[in-house]
Parts: sequence; C-alpha cells; structure tokens
Amino acid sequence: MQYFEDIEVGSTASFGAYRVIREEVTEFAAKYDPQPFHLSDEAAAKTHFGRLSASGWHTCAMTMSMLVENLKNHRQAGLGSPGIDELKWLKPVYPGDTLRCESEVIDKRASVSRPEMGIFKSRLTVFNQDNIAVMSMVSNGLVATRPQ
Repeated sequence: MQYFEDIEVGSTASFGAYRVIREEVTEFAAKYDPQPFHLSDEAAAKTHFGRLSASGWHTCAMTMSMLVENLKNHRQAGLGSPGIDELKWLKPVYPGDTLRCESEVIDKRASVSRPEMGIFKSRLTVFNQDNIAVMSMVSNGLVATRPQ
C-alpha cells in the first residue's frame, strides 16, 4: 500500500492501453455531448476534425478508466480528489486510436487541517498510438498518511 509518505515529487509512471471504439464514441456523445461531429461522419467531415471524433469529456472518462485500472495494480491509500487545476484537449481522439498515459508527481503537501491525509499534485498526459499528446491535465489527489 502506498501512503502519502511514499509519494515522491518527480516520480513518473506510464500506464494504460485503451482502444477507442466507434460505438463507444457515438453512444457517449448521444448521451452526454450530442454535437454533430461526435455523432456523424458526414457532419464531422465538414469540420476541422475531418472525421468522427470523441468528445473531450469521453477522453476524460477513458483516461479515468486507465487511472483506476493502474491503481488496482499499484495500490494507493487514495481518498479521492478535490479537483483538477488544468485540463487541455490538445488533439482530437478518433475511433481506432489507442490511448495511454504518462504521469509525474509535481508537488505534495501535508494537510494542515486533516493530519490523516496529504495532497499531491500530478501532471498527466494522454498520448495516442503515434505518441502524439491528445490531452493533459494537472490534478490533485488526496491520500492517507501512514497509520501510526
């Protein structure tokens, strides 16, 4: 189990392999982001995307899936997240892409008001199969301190 004390600023990780499936793209878009370029090849062809693309929010959801799967393999005493400081969609994500993640811990601090936890900040970049960055974010995580 990894606790707050075990997290090192500067540590990096590479993980994930998420295949973007056309049906998932259109199903997600129909429910949560029903813009034409996420639903129709014809509509997307008339935009700067050039073809059907995944919603940025779907890219976030696929990234979360990879994050959780990675946490299953590298157990952490995680307590959730108070939020994201920065989120950028850098390039479109298309059906047929395979996504992967790289992360780096960029800061950490003990909680003043909650001594049983600490907060760490990480930069996460999502890449496609061509090693092109498609999304980046800076997020904050809460993690338990080691039991005394």
